[in-house]
Amino acid sequence: MSKRLVDIDDDLLEEATTILGASTMKEAVNRSLQSVVLAARRRRHADRLHDMRGLDLDDQQVMSGAWR
Repeated sequence: MSKRLVDIDDDLLEEATTILGASTMKEAVNRSLQSVVLAARRRRHADRLHDMRGLDLDDQQVMSGAWR
C-alpha cells in the first residue's frame, strides 16, 4: 500500500463515509474503491452471461450432466 496526496471532495467523502459506515477517511476511500472495482467485475460477468461469451451453458451435452 502506498501513501498518496490527493484532493478529495469533502461532501462526497462525508456522504460515502456515512453510506459505507466507515470510521476513518482511509477506510471510506478504500471501501469506495473496492465497491467500484467489484461493481465493474459484476458488470463484466453479467455481460458474459448475457452474451454467453466463453460459456458452455447453451451446450446440451454439458448441461445434461449439470445437475447430476
